[in-house]
Amino acid sequence: MTHMDNMGPLGSLKFVTLLVALIPELVFLGAGVQLQENGYDGLLVAINPQVSEDQNLIPNIKEMITEASFYLFNATKRRVFFRNVKILIPATWKANNYSKVKQELYEKANVIVTGRYGAHGDDPYTLQYRGCGEEGKYIHFTSNFLLNDDLIAGYGPRGRVFVHEWAHLRWGVFDEYNDEKPFYINGQNQIKVTRCSSDIAGIFVCEKGPCPQENCIISKLFKEGCMFIYNSTQNSTASIMFMQSLSSVVEFCNARTHNQEAPNLQNQMCSLRSVWDVITDSADFNHSFPMNGTELPPPPVFSLAQAGDKVVCLVLDVSSKMAEADRLLQLQQASEFYLVHIVEILTFVGIVSFNSKGEIRAQLHQINSDDDRKLLVSHLPMTVSAEAETSICSGLKKGFEVVEKLNGKAYGSVMILVTSGDDKHIGNCLLTVLSSGSTIHSIALGSSVVENLEELSHRTGGLKFFVPDNSNSNSMIDAFSRISSGTGDIFQQHFQLQSTGENVKPHHQLKDAVTVDNSVGNDTTFLVTWQTGGPPEILLYDPNGRKYYTNNFTTNPALQTARLCVPGTAEPGLWTYTLNNTHHSRQPLKVTVTSRASSSAMPPATVEAFVERDSTRFPHPVMIYANVRKGIYPILNATVTAIIEPEAADPVALDLFDNGAGADIIKNDGIYSRYFFSFAANGRYSLKVHVSHSPSLSGLAYSIPGSRAMYVPGYIANGNIQMNAPRKSAGRSEEEQKWGFSRISSGGSFSVLGVPAGPHPDVFPPCKITDLHAVKVEEEVTLSWTAPGEDYDQGQANSYEIRISKHLQNIQDDFNNAILVNTSKLNPQKAGTKEVFTFSPKFFTNGPDHQPDGEMQESHRIYVAIRAIDRNSLKSAVSNIAQASLFIPPYSAPILARDNLILKGVLTAVGLIGIICLTIVITHCILNRKKRSDKKKNGTKLI
Repeated sequence: MTHMDNMGPLGSLKFVTLLVALIPELVFLGAGVQLQENGYDGLLVAINPQVSEDQNLIPNIKEMITEASFYLFNATKRRVFFRNVKILIPATWKANNYSKVKQELYEKANVIVTGRYGAHGDDPYTLQYRGCGEEGKYIHFTSNFLLNDDLIAGYGPRGRVFVHEWAHLRWGVFDEYNDEKPFYINGQNQIKVTRCSSDIAGIFVCEKGPCPQENCIISKLFKEGCMFIYNSTQNSTASIMFMQSLSSVVEFCNARTHNQEAPNLQNQMCSLRSVWDVITDSADFNHSFPMNGTELPPPPVFSLAQAGDKVVCLVLDVSSKMAEADRLLQLQQASEFYLVHIVEILTFVGIVSFNSKGEIRAQLHQINSDDDRKLLVSHLPMTVSAEAETSICSGLKKGFEVVEKLNGKAYGSVMILVTSGDDKHIGNCLLTVLSSGSTIHSIALGSSVVENLEELSHRTGGLKFFVPDNSNSNSMIDAFSRISSGTGDIFQQHFQLQSTGENVKPHHQLKDAVTVDNSVGNDTTFLVTWQTGGPPEILLYDPNGRKYYTNNFTTNPALQTARLCVPGTAEPGLWTYTLNNTHHSRQPLKVTVTSRASSSAMPPATVEAFVERDSTRFPHPVMIYANVRKGIYPILNATVTAIIEPEAADPVALDLFDNGAGADIIKNDGIYSRYFFSFAANGRYSLKVHVSHSPSLSGLAYSIPGSRAMYVPGYIANGNIQMNAPRKSAGRSEEEQKWGFSRISSGGSFSVLGVPAGPHPDVFPPCKITDLHAVKVEEEVTLSWTAPGEDYDQGQANSYEIRISKHLQNIQDDFNNAILVNTSKLNPQKAGTKEVFTFSPKFFTNGPDHQPDGEMQESHRIYVAIRAIDRNSLKSAVSNIAQASLFIPPYSAPILARDNLILKGVLTAVGLIGIICLTIVITHCILNRKKRSDKKKNGTKLI
């Protein structure tokens, strides 16, 4: 026995952690971007395979990030820059001495570059699905944005745009402009343009040129043809999150320059905090200091990597534990389905099995035909061993041996590890796994699997799944269906349209239907699996009424599977099926339907399910997300349901929402979210998401919501209006609206610890209200928000606590001592309901309200926040802070401050001129009267 064997699993993991610390290259494998000595390492930029090869694209990416590095360094006061960047070249491009991909995957990239979809498809944007100060998912650029220099006029230099998006991605800050609310009325009853800082100057422009604001704003809306155009030359240095395109803008808004009154997403999401305040509160800034001296950092070092041949090895547990709960049968059924339908053509595939030792069952074999697929299926294990002991490391080492025979290394290969074993020595090979360059996808079967199995996947950037011992569960096939090549080519991937299972009584039926929409249809496959005896009676109808019977399916009696591959492109519409259990006892019948894109001209609807964290500790909830899109555009009004399966309890169904409340941060961004906290016990939980959409509902958002760099319509330069090319509005395709769609996506697994064994007191408070809005209507303020629940976003809260202040700092720092509003007549409604409450601020704002030191100006606004309280007096976190103007005279017309001064000047001048004119007229009249009087006197004397 070696010294490492004596250390046990915990000790060996600590040892590996020490080795990783001593070998820095291993830190970044699967670890994402790391900040070391002021420099970011491990930034991954991935180019989608659908992007055509262009000799200028890579140089432009390098130029953008190099420019961004220096701009970011100065904007962060010499704090951070980009040191090492890897660009992932698609395999569809010509080989050019690029290095081989190791564990870098398109799906794990920080920045993705795709083709252009739609008229507004060139907007750079960042997918943010969490709150203020939380990291986003990825930055998105189109190849056209990176290649078309004409777009620089509207967006600004690409390096500046990259920094704008990096701040979204890394530090969780939000945009400081608002296309939907381009202006607002401030506390001094003046119309102000939504901007940060307020010092950025410009003019209102109508169709025929500059015009006063009253010609542009009618009933609180911009008149058609009106806009506010900014001067190209400014004195203001902020802000990057507002308009990075201005040459004078070199910093983020801070406490001095931040515009707290602007109705933008930064103020709403971050409770009126400045961008710089959020950034300096981040982990990056808490663990670093500004660099000394005056020298700039070195430019980024770029490396280019290209995926080679696709290589997959199945590493399958055959220990005696696989005989329990039909685990081996489920493994055989899922593996066959993966080999026959999921794995892409030209992929090299090998098969390894293991118990206490590893065994090579099939050397690498390239898939070129259906015969190759059948050959690989024949090498799947058909029996389990009598040995209960498992050695995961032995299985993986055999897997590496198989894939290394192709090119001498395992770089870029994929291991699909399936096990039910409790291997205490899994940490022994972690260092070997990390240095192999292979990605490990792990599938845990049952409740006895070793706890740190997922560490292999986590460290290598792989996916992790859990399959409970539930006869109805289709989680094994769902897991294999979720594993793709990781290239990002959605036109080559299979999509799950349905996954269902039911325990059916003898001579009873399972009836259901599935929608095949027109964006999919190629390689459409219906898979039916059963547990005992021969196949059930199958009757399948296509949308035109054509029937498919059991004898039309290809059956495998040994694996208890029946498959129908629809020839050509499947007819779009509703496919219905009936399965009749002909066996004499109850058994689970399961159906899986998959398909590929019908055309490269139409991106299919996609669903990505994921959780915020891989593990949590009671009572902290798990946040579940589903990103539903068509191309780059969000799909709205979908019905999204998460199915959560614990180790030893019934599945839980949870509806997810895209309503901008509770766990959902931004409304109508295509990310559906919800809190999950109904924990049955400690252990692993499997996640699957089902998405359906009715053709009668408007589905596609034709603009990119949320976090994106502003496209500037034009500038004022040397007194002249210089307009940029306008963006065309996107048209709708009626063909796309004809059918609904259905999708299934596995979200992998997560773990929960610390769940009490028996009954426990209420520990779940209502969730934080994130969409509080305040509007001044005559002498009253009307508040609106989405109701939270008794427990997070479920149920019905007991009461609300609303507090107001004339001073922002009071309500930010000391909510409990702000002025309390009487809410005795406000009864909370069911979670998800829109709440409205109106009160008169004059009854509260005359009371005592401490004014912070140094705040001298009289406040003309009130600040409002709210929190919910449940039956057991558990309180939610304080909401976002809303604000409203006070004491606006009912008949006064708000005007711009600058125009106010001009108007006063004009009125004063007119008054002075009038007085002068009146004086001249009076003097003239007096002189004329005197002259006439003198003439009379002279005339009398002559007579």
